[in-house]
Amino acid sequence: MTTSASPCRSLLAGHSRNFRRAAWPASRLRPVALGLCFLVTRALAAELPTLWAERIKCIVAVEYVTETETERQPTIAMGTVIDANGTIIIPSGAIDPRAATWQLKDFMVYLPGDATSTPAEYLGQDAFTGWHFVRAGEKPRAHLMPVTAFAAKGAPPVPALAEFVWGLGLRTKDEDFAPYLMQSHVALIQSLPQRTAISQQEVAGPGLPVFNRDGTLIGLAAASFGQSYLQFGRNNRPNPVLLINVEESSAFLLAEEMLPHLHRIPKNVSGRPLAWLGAYGLEAMDREVAKFLKLAAQSGAVVSEVLEGSPAEKAGLKNRDIILALDGKPLPQLKPDRVVVTYIEREVERRAPGDLLALTVLRGGERVELKAMLGEEPKLLREAMRKYFDRLGLTAREFVYGDAIDRHVKAAETAGVVAHLVKPSGPAAIAGLRVDDWVKEIDGVEVKSFADATAKLAEIERDQARPEFVLLVSRGGETAVLRVKLK
Repeated sequence: MTTSASPCRSLLAGHSRNFRRAAWPASRLRPVALGLCFLVTRALAAELPTLWAERIKCIVAVEYVTETETERQPTIAMGTVIDANGTIIIPSGAIDPRAATWQLKDFMVYLPGDATSTPAEYLGQDAFTGWHFVRAGEKPRAHLMPVTAFAAKGAPPVPALAEFVWGLGLRTKDEDFAPYLMQSHVALIQSLPQRTAISQQEVAGPGLPVFNRDGTLIGLAAASFGQSYLQFGRNNRPNPVLLINVEESSAFLLAEEMLPHLHRIPKNVSGRPLAWLGAYGLEAMDREVAKFLKLAAQSGAVVSEVLEGSPAEKAGLKNRDIILALDGKPLPQLKPDRVVVTYIEREVERRAPGDLLALTVLRGGERVELKAMLGEEPKLLREAMRKYFDRLGLTAREFVYGDAIDRHVKAAETAGVVAHLVKPSGPAAIAGLRVDDWVKEIDGVEVKSFADATAKLAEIERDQARPEFVLLVSRGGETAVLRVKLK
């Protein structure tokens, strides 16, 4: 077992003072010191398995199915139990953001080392933390323990550099989700913008807890960082390769960042209400620009676009404004600089529709004070209506506000539908239709709404005698006519 030298150093330091007072010769001091260090290390090694056996009760494996138009895709994520009601949090990346909530089915929970599953309920995603919340059924709750049982009574401890840390992992379903232990030392602590510790090596599975030597909760493992490598082939030319360990992570959010937000259980599976400002394409203020504007000691974010009809537009925010402060508090100086954008986004997400957000912006060399009343986020992609047409080989999706932003068109121009799925080798795919194509006309008739589009496509699909139909689509700002042959 790898151990930190700090316990031995602190223990030996105290005894060394006593030894010096007793004027013990160095030849006798060294063997005694080594013996004491061995005893400390041995005691810690004996204690860790006991701590591990208790703490595996706060982790589970969560399995669910994403039911698409053509298949059922099983997914497994690791989760941490947060309360006595069997509520579990799993990482944001555990569920595809394109998947509609009604496509997420058959949630099941597995205890560590147990091949038996029990039904669970999906509660939704919290926009601020990014966590998805799942609730285990009654049966497994007696075997679970909230991770908060291992939290400090007072302020959460912050690990020091080089401090020994350890965490939990789960093997695959084929191995009955057998739990295992990982351990490392803290190499770096950074604000990203959440206070995040990075250890020397992987310390826990993503979404699973991390503890200090005493077994006290000190954080929750985040998604693993990618590591860049050079791959050499026969031609000896290096090719850059980014490798990401999806099962283990060396980064973890500090307990002070996670514990205050465990109560943010969504009220519904959509995660609403969702606060919205409407300042799009924020970019960190360039350092050279900051020096020119005499803001070298100030962090800022440049607004690329103020969205049409948004709370930001109503508050008077303009393109190229530089946001300097929120609610009178200057934006923090974070490294790397781009992290300040995430900070602003999180400050909006932690609030609710109807809340007032004061903005201090720099515009043309002058500071301007604005007040924005946050609105409700427009319909998201995962909430958009969809309909699958098997014979045609496509799923039509409602055109939502985000589609207008991506295509740089006005929000009022939301006619048409989007190709959400194109069945491989189906008629639409053979005709050249691609995912995310914007369908604007069907058989020469303008598509004014999702209802119009689905009614027309349903009529075409029912007509077994029809040999073909025509789509006018927009892709990358250019239009194309696709002739879809049905026979």
